[in-house]
Amino acid sequence: MRIKILGDCYYCVSGLPLSLPDHAINCVRMGLDMCRAIRKLRAATGVDINMRVGVHSGSVLCGVIGLQKWQYDVWSHDVTLANHMEAGGVPGRVHITGATLALLAGAYAVEDAGMEHRDPYLRELGEPTYLVIDPRAEEEDEKGTAGGLLSSLEGPKMRPSLLMTRYLESWGAAKPFAHLSHVDSPVSTSTPLQEKTLASFSPQWSLDRSRTPRGLDDELDTGDAKFFQVIEQLNSQKQWKQSKDFNPLTLYFREKEMEKEYRLSAIPAFKYYEACTFLVFLSNFIIQMLVTNRPPALAIMYSITFLLFLLLLFVCFSEDLMRCALKGPKMLHWLPALSGLVATRPGLRIALSTTTILLVFAMAITSLFFFPASSDCPFQAPNVSSMISNLSWELPGSLPLISVPYSMHCCTLGFLSCSLFLHMSFELKLLLLLLWLAASCSLFLHSHAWLSDCLIVRLYLGPLDSRPGVLKEPKLMGAISFFIFFFTLLVLARQNEYYCRLDFLWKKKLRQEREETETMENLTRLLLENVLPAHVAPQFIGQNRRNEDLYHQSYECVCVLFASVPDFKEFYSESNINHEGLECLRLLNEIIADFDELLSKPKFSGVEKIKTIGSTYMAATGLNATSGQDAQQDAERSCSHLGTMVEFAVALGSKLDVINKHSFNNFRLRVGLNHGPVVAGVIGAQKPQYDIWGNTVNVASRMESTGVLGKIQVTEETAWALQSLGYTCYSRGVIKVKGKGQLCTYFLNTDLTRSGPSSVTLG
Repeated sequence: MRIKILGDCYYCVSGLPLSLPDHAINCVRMGLDMCRAIRKLRAATGVDINMRVGVHSGSVLCGVIGLQKWQYDVWSHDVTLANHMEAGGVPGRVHITGATLALLAGAYAVEDAGMEHRDPYLRELGEPTYLVIDPRAEEEDEKGTAGGLLSSLEGPKMRPSLLMTRYLESWGAAKPFAHLSHVDSPVSTSTPLQEKTLASFSPQWSLDRSRTPRGLDDELDTGDAKFFQVIEQLNSQKQWKQSKDFNPLTLYFREKEMEKEYRLSAIPAFKYYEACTFLVFLSNFIIQMLVTNRPPALAIMYSITFLLFLLLLFVCFSEDLMRCALKGPKMLHWLPALSGLVATRPGLRIALSTTTILLVFAMAITSLFFFPASSDCPFQAPNVSSMISNLSWELPGSLPLISVPYSMHCCTLGFLSCSLFLHMSFELKLLLLLLWLAASCSLFLHSHAWLSDCLIVRLYLGPLDSRPGVLKEPKLMGAISFFIFFFTLLVLARQNEYYCRLDFLWKKKLRQEREETETMENLTRLLLENVLPAHVAPQFIGQNRRNEDLYHQSYECVCVLFASVPDFKEFYSESNINHEGLECLRLLNEIIADFDELLSKPKFSGVEKIKTIGSTYMAATGLNATSGQDAQQDAERSCSHLGTMVEFAVALGSKLDVINKHSFNNFRLRVGLNHGPVVAGVIGAQKPQYDIWGNTVNVASRMESTGVLGKIQVTEETAWALQSLGYTCYSRGVIKVKGKGQLCTYFLNTDLTRSGPSSVTLG
């Protein structure tokens, strides 16, 4: 497991999170492979590079510290020893301790590293160390390997840096986020959607896909089969019995909260149900007006019913009808709220829908009450014969007899009005349909059955044997049609109830999945922005970013800070009292977390935390500027962020003082600052890491390591830049800096009271 990258140091462990019996062999094997890869790279490119590898086995504490730029890390004295094993190693060889040698169990041949260690820590420790002998070193033909590779590149006269780049490309070095395919990426434009989706989540799948050409076809066939299986189940009547969310008998949701939510859910389409029912009522009205002699009482009843319907429709469509009311008098502004009340109040909806259906029922059979109550049919008199075929269809003082079948049709339309309210509960629909079936059958088969007989007599005035069969009698055919409509609408109501509930369930699950997806996207974005700076993260999650490109950016003026707590190394101990160093780690986390809190302050918004290295805090300013932007500005303006970094360094010291007060410690901060050009980028194929490189970073690190507790050490160039911003610096003198020779450095006056530029002397 890779822990982090420290400049050109690759820091990894084996045996985490689960202990492995062969962790020592794993580390040694990886170290040897690294050295072998570097040798091949050196032979192919001609660049003089080498690798030192240090391996030590022991116990560690692992965890995540800080509030921003979380990073998984390990701590212990054994980790420190492993670090010094690398520093005191030999290029091209794996340097191991006696503890690691014991765990190798003779898997590799070793030789004594000798006591002439270049690392003072190992020299002081005095324990023997060893160098692993690579069993494949003698078998490698580096010259042949290099020659074969060089011949495949664009000639041996290429620059070493370009040759190294070409070699890395041919070597197959992975790039950060290279496994994330993007729909806008030219590389993935010809890739099917399913393959892009799977490849984005599983790089290994793409690798296996390339090895098995039929892999994608098999996946598609399986997906199609599952898709059609779902469709088949959806269309099957067995769905009512198979669903785990419904009761198969009542179709109620098994979860009471979901059932309550379904019944209380809003129905915006309720107004259209009312409008459709009004059309049924209007059809009944037209039928009865055309086939009857339009008695005044019937006209008055329809007029009253029309007014009631218009009132119901006005309530339901008030929001649409009264949009212009907002521009009118304020006393009318409450009218649009009526439509919303109807759509959201279940009790009001039930009352309105039931009233509407009962109105249709009542007006469908109103015409029957205008027929005489007696069952005396004038066409059944003895003196009536086939000779008087010009008799009127009208009964004395009544409606035309021919209107009886049309009254049955109006009753049939009454059945239809129940099914128009799609979201009405099945129980209420069943009750209304039963009520209407009983009322219709009692009227046409009992109280008004004589009208059907009279109509038959009027139609067939001849002998009794010339009359039609029973199945052609209006009352019987009407009853049969009533029952057919009743059972048909009952089945449709049951099916509609299921689909309404299924639609509600799917929408609810879709909302939940969408919320979960948005939560995961936000979490992913948060995690990515916690790994990468805010201005870099969009490069990898934007719509036009090619994720396979290597991100890098050059900056002309960046201020780099290294702030460490050197006393923490002495404070750290592993004993039973502090739970083998756990309490020390808690304190370190508190320190780093308090440092991270400062980054959330607006005045430190330009400060970017890079990483933590043990008890050392690394940050930089000037990284959120566009590449090349600093070069277009004047020097004073381009380095104005140095003042922000100075104030941040002072704030770190103040935070540490507060921690000292509460933890009864006496930690002191040692800070180094430097500014200049840097190169920023994201490196690593797994756990990509944002980092900055350059001489500016190296010198800033040396300013911290050669500094003094409680002081901020800066280079001469940085001191002059700070002087132009009003800060006071005084010379420390010339000191020896590793890798840089003799440098003249300065200490910053940490008193934040700025003086004018003329009062500062950097002599």
